Amino acid sequence: MKRLLPWLFRFGAIGLLAGVVLGCASSRIDWNTRVGTYSYDDAVREYGPPDKSAQLTDGSTVADWMTARGGMQTATAYGSAWSPRPRYGWGGPAYVVVDPPTPDRFLRLTFDPQGKLASWQRVYR
Repeated sequence: MKRLLPWLFRFGAIGLLAGVVLGCASSRIDWNTRVGTYSYDDAVREYGPPDKSAQLTDGSTVADWMTARGGMQTATAYGSAWSPRPRYGWGGPAYVVVDPPTPDRFLRLTFDPQGKLASWQRVYR
């Protein structure tokens, strides 16, 4: 029994990891299958009011929903050791490393004049 227990833990961990990966993969939305059937009202029910929307002269509507907020990451290093207080750090010149900000992510849905999904795209800004 002692030899069997580590193997059970290993297979249990592998099974749990596989379940998480498959669960995340199945929760992705295939927008191509929604073209022509998904309505503007469905989108508002599912995601709430859009962050931006515009009605075009042909009667179609373009709407953007934010799916993830971007951000900026900054790290400060001081010589050979890190210190939370710049003036009391341990020797060496101080320098700051700043990663470029990541953009906000949006889902842009375009609806035809009848309110049905005509096209979609991911937008980063």
